[in-house]
Amino acid sequence: MTSRMPSFQPWYHGNITRSKAENLLSNTARDGSFLIRDSESIQGAYALCVLFQTCVYTYRILPNEDKKLSVQASDGVPIRFFTLLNELVDAYYSPNMGLITHLQYPVPREEDVEEEQESSNHPPQLPPRKISPDPKENDPKTMEQASKSLSDTYQMRLQHVDMSHLSEEHQMALQEYFRTSICLDAEQAQNGNLSLPGLKKLLTAVCKNLNSEISQILPALEIFHRALDQQLSPGPGSFSKQISSSSSQSISDRLEQLTKLLYSIEDKAKNTVFESIGYDGGHRKSLIPVVTFEVKQESLGMSTKMFLKVDVESGKLYFKKSKEGPEDKYFVHNKILKLVKSQKMHAKLIIVVETEKEKTLKKEFVFDDTKKREGFCQLLQQMKNKHSEKPEPDMITVFVGTWNMGGVGPPSNIDSWFQCKGKGRQAMKVQTTSRTIFIFKLVASQTLWNIRIMILAKPEHENRISHIFSDSVKTGIANTLGNKGAVGVSFMFNGTSFGFVNSHLTSGSEKKLRRNQNYTNILRFLNLGDKKLNPFDITHRFTHLFWLGDLNYRVELPSTEAEYIVAKIKQQQYQELLIKDQLSMERNDGKVFLHFDEEEITFAPTYRFERDTREKYAYTKAKATGTKYNLPSWCDRVLRKSYPLVHVVCHSYGCTNNIMTSDHSPVFASFEVGVASQFVSKQDPNTESQGGIQIMNCVAVLLTKAKTKFFIEFHSSCLEKSMKTKEGENMEQSDGSIKVTFGNQVELTPIISDPEYLLDQHILICVKSADCDESYGEGCVALRAAQFCYREFQITLTHHGEKTGTLTGGIQLRTSEGKPTEKLYDFIKVERDDAVPFKAKGGDKSAMAQTHDISNPSYMGLSFKVGNVKEKGWSYNMLNRGPDAIGQMGKDTKKAGYDLSPTAKASSVGGDEPVSEMFDNPLYGSMGKSHGRGKEQSHQQTDHLTPGDLPQSSSKAADSELERPPLPTPRNRSYTCSDNKPQPPTPANLLPTVQKKPVVPSRSEAGTAPSRPPLPAKSRPEPQAPKPRDYRDISDIHNKNRAPARPTQPHKDNAPKMGRPGN
Repeated sequence: MTSRMPSFQPWYHGNITRSKAENLLSNTARDGSFLIRDSESIQGAYALCVLFQTCVYTYRILPNEDKKLSVQASDGVPIRFFTLLNELVDAYYSPNMGLITHLQYPVPREEDVEEEQESSNHPPQLPPRKISPDPKENDPKTMEQASKSLSDTYQMRLQHVDMSHLSEEHQMALQEYFRTSICLDAEQAQNGNLSLPGLKKLLTAVCKNLNSEISQILPALEIFHRALDQQLSPGPGSFSKQISSSSSQSISDRLEQLTKLLYSIEDKAKNTVFESIGYDGGHRKSLIPVVTFEVKQESLGMSTKMFLKVDVESGKLYFKKSKEGPEDKYFVHNKILKLVKSQKMHAKLIIVVETEKEKTLKKEFVFDDTKKREGFCQLLQQMKNKHSEKPEPDMITVFVGTWNMGGVGPPSNIDSWFQCKGKGRQAMKVQTTSRTIFIFKLVASQTLWNIRIMILAKPEHENRISHIFSDSVKTGIANTLGNKGAVGVSFMFNGTSFGFVNSHLTSGSEKKLRRNQNYTNILRFLNLGDKKLNPFDITHRFTHLFWLGDLNYRVELPSTEAEYIVAKIKQQQYQELLIKDQLSMERNDGKVFLHFDEEEITFAPTYRFERDTREKYAYTKAKATGTKYNLPSWCDRVLRKSYPLVHVVCHSYGCTNNIMTSDHSPVFASFEVGVASQFVSKQDPNTESQGGIQIMNCVAVLLTKAKTKFFIEFHSSCLEKSMKTKEGENMEQSDGSIKVTFGNQVELTPIISDPEYLLDQHILICVKSADCDESYGEGCVALRAAQFCYREFQITLTHHGEKTGTLTGGIQLRTSEGKPTEKLYDFIKVERDDAVPFKAKGGDKSAMAQTHDISNPSYMGLSFKVGNVKEKGWSYNMLNRGPDAIGQMGKDTKKAGYDLSPTAKASSVGGDEPVSEMFDNPLYGSMGKSHGRGKEQSHQQTDHLTPGDLPQSSSKAADSELERPPLPTPRNRSYTCSDNKPQPPTPANLLPTVQKKPVVPSRSEAGTAPSRPPLPAKSRPEPQAPKPRDYRDISDIHNKNRAPARPTQPHKDNAPKMGRPGN
């Protein structure tokens, strides 16, 4: 780019956003005004933006193979090529060049307001340079000094280690090695001998008893193994020779021999038992038949045909070069560590296995299509579920912590940070002792100068994590220095995508706008997640995105109010200060962190303290230019953004009060997050009907002056590839926006049609321009919203963190029949009281205390706030219409029911039901239909994200019931993850009230209608016989949902009790 770009051109604006370019051109208000920016869709290309009659026309400037530039102008105009960009611009000053009008008035670029460099933010010191080898290094005196230094270092380390629990013999062996043997090993290595005899001698001494034990165990196991073997080895002396020779092997080789022998014994013993009960030829009559997949293996650029044979019952995966070939190479279920689905090639799969020497091996295979790859993954997951003691988790705990350490090392004890103890909302107390050890493994880390992010996970989750990416963005002076900026890491946890961003934004109370610009630049240039989602910024690429760090937003009060602020903090009257919190004000205005959530702040400002105390704020700082004020502020924050209708609950948000080495206090937050594992179908894939996702009646309102055609692009992991609509019809609005109508219906074909699978999926939507293929707005729709019927949706379109319009439409699922498996978090229920007391049916006043409602607002995304509700970016309206009305859904006069919006008020309960055998819900079984119907009723349209007006019941329910959302239907439960012993499930009371007992929903048996929670006595309908329902019948709509009253907020002193999920 620089080779074709002059050093400075006023019309070239670099990588500014499309909306910024439109604003600059609109402000000129002169036809022929133009500028050039970098293309957002094609790397190395440009976009020529021209203003004509208040509309902005965009033309792509593309390089060819010879790196010459040409403009995609009107048809019929000869294409001209230019070596330099300024030559191209000079040529298009002439008329009749295929543009809407010739170029006339270049729009100069705005000068960036550079951040004043802070004296305290010097670049970190570089590590000592590695100088070329010096001849003196080979001097014997130098080597002796180096060995002595090595010995001294490790002896000093050994002095700080508690060895009281070791035997005296082992203590002396360790001390002797670090005193003398390590020096001898270093000398041997220096002379080329890498066997390290001193280390071998130490291990032999320490493992002496283990060697003796193995020598006693191996003969017994060998005899047992030979007794099970069909062909005994002839000769009485061969066995004793084998054992005696094995004693000379290393301890690691003997342990490996012991492990392999135990595996072989287990397999042969199973075969012997199975054969004894009548299986022919040793082949068991499996309820799940053996399945063989034909694949291609890529190696050194060559494609080789291979066959993968999956035997679920025996727990083995065979690799065969021919379909009828030998089965000598196989891996048992516990040696198959990970399945990684390629994001670039939907039919490609990477299998990570453990070899005999405890090393990992990656094998890449390409299936015929995505469905066969998915079927293979389902079988392997079913194998793991059948033979593994622990099922895959559907809920995990995520800890997020941020701390500006102030250039000083941490204290010796920072336990309170990780245990979420201090001020604010704290996590449930966990009983630990001084010897409690939590082991985590490093997943990934990223560093930019002094900004660092580290992702840690429990060892049990290591093989569930894949597709790890990391990146950084500089936002310091001129966006080139890394003293300010962001670092990020993304990964997949089974089927759920996570993103984490740690940012340090511009400091200074007066630099709020600069911080906003930092945020926008990070959104645009931080490259994380699935690369196929290039049109979407990071706020749309992940199921869960956590943003943390020293965001540096301040309390916007004059410096004269410093003492007033400190007084309010001492009185714990934070709300009066939070009203002036810059981040909260900018979020409310939609300028930063659009559609992010932050838990309520109930802790004191985390900046700026005097070091070594948390009792005094140091809000003044003497500088050469005068006194600088740093008013106490909540600089350190944790925010999150998740896809709609997913399970995520914040359990703690606060700061520590005993870590005082920095002028910032560490901030902690913990979340309970629902995750999706590899899906295992309950249906026979040969009889499964083809499903579909219908999206129709889409209308977009775009806040742009661009004169172009638009189309919609749909992305999802449940689709084999992205899908596009035809170009829509534009209509200019009086407010300057453009209304685009996409009249055609789009049919999206999912990889799997099972409703349980589809209800956990999301469709990412991108409105693009036809001329430049650039995004004009992105959003997300949850398929769970259309679980029972056709559902209308409205989403806010955003691009690079800015609101760019809205999109409305309808969505309907056509799925195969099946009953969803209930997740662990499906049992998280909330008891709610009626806000206004009413008379019970028959005049029984005592019945008022027995009317309960149980729902799961966090999981279903229901909101009970009324009035000024913050926009969440999406809403859904359930329409009670017959099939004949589907074609008329796009009209302006619509009938709608409920608006669903997310909330973060829920808890978890540990409890498991008896787990069914995996062969009860395999790929080849059938499940009963779900039941329950409701009669159709009319609803009124609601245009906002507040709960809509509900239908009047025949019993004329109280007015307070008009704010109640629909109830989720309890679902049968299958595999869940909990480290605790199975216990009967108990409901969690998130909104505690006096003298109320939670109602436990009864679970439905297979093939019977699910029991609903009891209705309020006044509006309880007459019982009806259950009928089987068809997911494809849109007239089958649940609209007998009751209208529960607004829940009361939990009292601070009556905190809800929360169970600990399996993580």
